[in-house]
Amino acid sequence: MNTAPMILLILVGLVLVFGVGVVVYNRRQAASQQSLEAPPAVAVKEVVATQEVIAEESAPPVAVVVDEPEPEPTTGAVRRFARAAGIFNGSFAVLRGKDKITSETWDELEETLLRADVGLKTTTALLDTLKSRVGRKDISTPQELLDALQSEMAGQLSSNSRELQFDSSVKMPNIWLFVGVNGVGKTTTIGKVAFAQKALGRSVLLAAGDTFRAAAGEQLETWAQRAEVPIVRGNEGGDPSAVIFDAVQSAAANNRELVLGDTAGRLQNKSNLMEELKKVRRVAEKEAGTVTEVLLVIDATTGQNGLSQAEQFALATNVTGVVLTKLDGSAKGGIVFAIETQLGIPVKLVGLGETIGVLVPFDPEEYVRELFAEA
Repeated sequence: MNTAPMILLILVGLVLVFGVGVVVYNRRQAASQQSLEAPPAVAVKEVVATQEVIAEESAPPVAVVVDEPEPEPTTGAVRRFARAAGIFNGSFAVLRGKDKITSETWDELEETLLRADVGLKTTTALLDTLKSRVGRKDISTPQELLDALQSEMAGQLSSNSRELQFDSSVKMPNIWLFVGVNGVGKTTTIGKVAFAQKALGRSVLLAAGDTFRAAAGEQLETWAQRAEVPIVRGNEGGDPSAVIFDAVQSAAANNRELVLGDTAGRLQNKSNLMEELKKVRRVAEKEAGTVTEVLLVIDATTGQNGLSQAEQFALATNVTGVVLTKLDGSAKGGIVFAIETQLGIPVKLVGLGETIGVLVPFDPEEYVRELFAEA
């Protein structure tokens, strides 16, 4: 029996078996190595998703910058006195459209000033001055006339200080009394002044001296809470002077620098209001404290009635300044000129809204400039 072919066949078979085994082994090794290097497909997605969430939570927000045009510059006057300037704007626009000064020009100017409540006396003085300048040929065109009128009106406003007077050298506390008829915004004004003075770092106390008007004390107490300042109140219908006196004594005892005193705008009995206000002032300075301001509050919408009020209160209480409320809603802002030219009392503050921060110092230059600005 020839065994050689059989041995050859056996060797070939062994080689084939060995080769197949090597291939299988290599494939298993490769698969095992791949499993060590990367997780299954599902696991990869979960890890990536988790990383994205972490990145969203920890990364700071990205600011998106949008190129926008710069806003047009605006002045405070446009926002503050647009209503008061309404009467002037319309009339002045007509005058600017003319080429010469005529008798109608003077009629139009007079009507405009009177409608704005500048007052007859002040209006007459202004126009007489301008007529003289036109007669001398200093002024020849309507525009020159308006420019001259603007200058004259600005010159009519008081040169007195418009700052609220707080004097740390006097017997403390400083006392600011607020006077005026009911309904002009006196109590609201006190609340706003308290807020502003506290913001300046001053310690403030309110005195509810208007004991005759129903709910006046409650109203002032509400403002005290808003401004976060203490208040001294008395009984309804009680003596206003006693409330002011107690408030001043309390302020002195507690080292408070400023007392803001509300006063009566009318009385329920037959006694004279002005005599009562004189008494309030005397009592306020009886022991501690010094009155450094008496502020008359006038509603701008009342026009010439406001001037009449100013005359009466000034005689009785030595008014040092005027607070003109509701100027943002009045076309009768010319009352500023009547008060300052006829009484010589400076307008110190103007009210331009209901919120606590919209009682602002009066700027005469800004005001006159807005009255003559082209609409």
